[in-house]
Amino acid sequence: MNDWCQKHHGESGLTEACRRSDITLSMAEDKILEFLVQHIEKGKAPLAGNSVHSDKKFLDKYMPKLMKYLHYRIVDVSTLKELCMYWYPSVFNKVPRRSLCHRIL
Repeated sequence: MNDWCQKHHGESGLTEACRRSDITLSMAEDKILEFLVQHIEKGKAPLAGNSVHSDKKFLDKYMPKLMKYLHYRIVDVSTLKELCMYWYPSVFNKVPRRSLCHRIL
């Protein structure tokens, strides 16, 4: 993990929770796929999130079956927020600020 991830996930407790978990990466990947198969046709859902390219690198390496199930396109929500900030600042300024309690890895 890079420095930001180590600091942030360390402070939130996520790193320790992952270390203590009995769920392996393979089990987690299978559970995610099980959910997706019930709700989304293969190749239809893009990977999406804030600065999601780091997530993609992780998933490419550790959850390749999941990545094969998703659409090849990526939706980086950070881009949408940046465009909104420049093109519609009055709308952007009304968006509630999120807390930094990011517990997803």
